[in-house]
Formats: sequence, C-alpha cells, structure tokens
Amino acid sequence: MEGQWQTADLTVEVRDPQDGLLLGRVCTSTPQDVRRAIAHIHRHLRIQDWPLRSRREALENAALLLTERAAYFANIIAAESSKTITEAEREVSRCVETLRLSAAASSELAGETLGFEDSMAGGNKIGWYSRKPVGIVAAITPFNDPLNLVAHKLGPALIGGNGVVLKPSTRTPLTGLALVQLLLEAGVPSGRLAAIVTGPGVSRALVTDQQVDLISFTGGPATAERIAAAAGSKKILSELGGNNATIVCPDADADAAAKAIVAGAFGVAGQNCLSVQRVYVHTSLFEEILAQVTVGTKSLTTGPKLDRSTDVGPLISEDEAKRVEEWVEEAKAAGARVQAGGRRRGTFYEPTVLTDVPSECKVIREEVFGPVVTIIPFIEIADAIHEANDTAYGLQAGVFTQSIDRALTIAEQLHVGAVVINETSDVRIDSMPFGGFKKSGVGREGVRYAVHEMTEPKNTIINLGEQPRWQSLGRLAGTS
Repeated sequence: MEGQWQTADLTVEVRDPQDGLLLGRVCTSTPQDVRRAIAHIHRHLRIQDWPLRSRREALENAALLLTERAAYFANIIAAESSKTITEAEREVSRCVETLRLSAAASSELAGETLGFEDSMAGGNKIGWYSRKPVGIVAAITPFNDPLNLVAHKLGPALIGGNGVVLKPSTRTPLTGLALVQLLLEAGVPSGRLAAIVTGPGVSRALVTDQQVDLISFTGGPATAERIAAAAGSKKILSELGGNNATIVCPDADADAAAKAIVAGAFGVAGQNCLSVQRVYVHTSLFEEILAQVTVGTKSLTTGPKLDRSTDVGPLISEDEAKRVEEWVEEAKAAGARVQAGGRRRGTFYEPTVLTDVPSECKVIREEVFGPVVTIIPFIEIADAIHEANDTAYGLQAGVFTQSIDRALTIAEQLHVGAVVINETSDVRIDSMPFGGFKKSGVGREGVRYAVHEMTEPKNTIINLGEQPRWQSLGRLAGTS
C-alpha cells in the first residue's frame, strides 16, 4: 500500500486446509487503506511514465525469476491450497508461460491506420489508432489457481499500461502476495501495483471507488451479481465457472474417453471451473464406460498433498467438503447410486461416481466444485445435446467421436465457450480466448484477449488542410 508493505494488523491467519497448520498471517485492512492504495496508483499514473519497452522487460524478468524460484512457489501453492505438489508445479510452469505471453502481448498495442481515404467524409485527413490503458484495474481472484489466475489479470493489465489493485482469495493470499513481490523485484514500479487481502468493507470500497476503471473478477455468479450492483457503470470482466458436460458418442474410443473423464473430473479435487461434471454416454457404450471410469476412480489415491503418490488432495475447507457431501446425499435420497467414493473425512472427499441421478438434483443443476462426476446414458445424440445445454452455465464441453462430421455438428449446437473434440472440457492453454456463455461470465481471458479488454482504442487524426492550389491546377491541366 502506497509503495510499502503493510506490517501492522497481521491478524488474518492462513492455514493449510489439509490439517489446519498455521502457515502465516496477513493484514486486516480498512476501506481507508483501499482508498489510499488506489489514490497512490492514480497519482503515479498521472505523473510518471512507464514506457512499453520497460513494461515488456519487467514481465520478461518476472518470468525468468519465477523459473528460478519454481520450487519455492510450488510449495507455497501446495501448502495453502488444495493442490498436490505435482499440480502446484504444473501451475508454476503455466504461470511462467502466462508472464511470457503477457510480455509478448506488447505487440497488441500497436493499433492500425484509419481508412480516411476510403470514406466520403475523409476529406484531406490521415489518422491511426493505438491502444491505451483504461486506468486502474481491480483484480479479484479465487483460491483454486492462486498463482496463474492472478497472473492472468496482472500480466495483461500491466503490459497494457494500467495500474492494478489485487485482492487475492483470503484462503490463498500468500501465493498472490509472493507474486506481487516478485513483480516488484522484476521492475514493476511500486506505483503501478497494490495488494489488499481482507478486512471489513474492503471489497465494497474497492469495487465502488470512482478511480477504479475496470473490475476483473473470477469467482461465483452470486458474488459477481453483488459486484455489478455495487460497481455501477464500471466495465466488468467476470469468469464465473461452469457445469461442464462431456458427450461420448457410439463410435467413440471408450478407453480414451474413460481415462480422460477420470483425469478431467478429479484434478484439484474437482475444484476447477473446467472440471468434468456431467457425462452423457450412448447406451451402446454406457456399461463399458461406467466400468472403466469406476475402476479408474477407485485407483486414485486420496491423501497428503506433498506425497507424490497422491492424486487427490483435500477440498479448500471442511465446510466445502460438507457441502459436497450434502449434495451427494441429496442425490442418493432421490434415487442416485454411488458407483465409487461417496465418503468424507474432514476436508477430504473421496472421488465419487454417480449414476441414476434425477435431473433436479444439485449435482446436475449446479456447479459442484468438488470431486463428483455423474454418468448418464442416452439413445439419441439430439437428446444428449439438449441435456448438455440444459444448464445455467456455458463454459466448455467435450465430445468423443471418430466422425469429424458428427463432431462438428455437435460442436455447432453446444452453447459453450469452447468445445473440445476427443477430450473433455478440462482443456485450456493460456493464449486462447477463455470464457463462456450465460452464467459462465462476461468477456474473455487469455492474455492477448485480456489486453484488449483492459485497453481502449484511441484515435489520432490529422487534418492536412486544403490541398495546394498548384495540385488542383495540375489536375485541371491534365484533363482532356
């Protein structure tokens, strides 16, 4: 805050969700702290230039520093989040790529010339546009990818020339704060970056401040609605999760589909907006797919995050594990059958496979955000497409088939932000336009697309005045 780390009021405890071990403490802030941080960035934007070349170099340096400190960051992620050490290491690698992509996105700010010559209203004018920063970005991030999702907001905002106030999840703040420190070391001016974790009224103070120009939020739809109601006319980018379906057609490779379903359903204990939640399988393959998914699920090891043999770690809190348990129990009471898992131990919930789930149950209608997948048979592909679309979300979907015609037909009819053919919904690269329809969000992330969202085109137009008289005479003299 105001270019300095705040060391008073370190009263918010950060604990390992696995065993409750105290990992550290962060500051309890006030709305006044938020206003001071925003005012500091606002002053810096007005009085101190930060050239594009320097912005690119700072992000390139940050990528190099993160590569050198990969083990350090992976251990922070694994300690305070739900990720196993293997999953944490993969996240660090992805974050390095996100920072590099952010540096390379400097080319997105070039703009282009304006077509005055091709307009009747152009007159004797020339011009161009370039992309300019919106100003101050409020970046609000979740717990499930505490490093890379922070980078997906900070990297594009900074290369675009903005200032940023980060509010990381109170469950996983240490990772985000460590990235802020690394960016400062890499050359990001302290007047361009601030971080506020928690405190009474700080969220509202952040999103309602008139000097904040754009809010980039990743989280749940209910929180997004509260932000939008409080923020007023500000530009808001939101990534709000999914209830993702995978369709397995009768000509699919059953082995490949089953393996992908298990991998896509239970990574990060299912706490992934791309997680596979509903699987629609043609009746001709249903028993085979169910058997393979059940065997694959039962073979997963649920256990300590730092044990490299662990496949599934804890949920982020015991309350979340209890919620998942309640949703599964609701489905069971309605007639669902548990094929694998279905048991909770503290913050751990076993990877769970359900069948015969009535369509009105929460595990079908809502985003589970836990290690639960439901397998559903279908006869007609049109019915599977209808059921896949019958949700308030529209993030991503998967389709397994060996027919390219069938794949493209299904892809065209699925109302989602991405359709992955011969894979599940759990696919993302950090350069793609990422986001969805309906309650899955507004706008797109993915570095170059976020850069465009966080900047605006600015036209520069030059009136060359009247053409010299000799040019007009010359044209007249050459006329027959």
